[in-house]
Amino acid sequence: MSSERGKEIVEGSSGDHHHHQLQQQPPTTPSRYESQKRRDWNTFGQYLKNQRPPVPLSQCNCNHVLDFLRYLDQFGKTKVHLQGCMFYGQPEPPAPCTCPLRQAWGSLDALIGRLRAAYEENGGSPETNPFASGAIRVYLREVRECQAKARGIPYKKKKKKPTQGKGNDESSSTMHFS
Repeated sequence: MSSERGKEIVEGSSGDHHHHQLQQQPPTTPSRYESQKRRDWNTFGQYLKNQRPPVPLSQCNCNHVLDFLRYLDQFGKTKVHLQGCMFYGQPEPPAPCTCPLRQAWGSLDALIGRLRAAYEENGGSPETNPFASGAIRVYLREVRECQAKARGIPYKKKKKKPTQGKGNDESSSTMHFS
């Protein structure tokens, strides 16, 4: 019995020591992902407050999220050609045109990932997470397909690895049977 008690004390003290270390880390600068996530979360909260009437976070649903994504388009930098534009379907058009700028699909996809995490970290339950709804996934898929067609860039499912430049698309697509 006395040996058991001794073991507990040893385990307890090492556990405390570990816990102490964990608590010292947050004051250091948050990762880029963490600070981006906090910024996105605050932006979304502000967006809800600015609605008429303001929307409390507890009543936010996927329609608010979809409206938010559309609202962000006005700050986008990705040129998305409209169907009637003569550059429609050209990856690198030779001249400027009046087609709208949008948020790139990849940016929206990453944004939703961060907001989905932030929602649950801020006490929302996974079941009611408006960022995880099927409607959002469908919207993102439509944006991706629309942007791919408009800019002449076929999206292929490929293994996740960062591409370095524009020039090596052809070489990487032929090498995927390894």
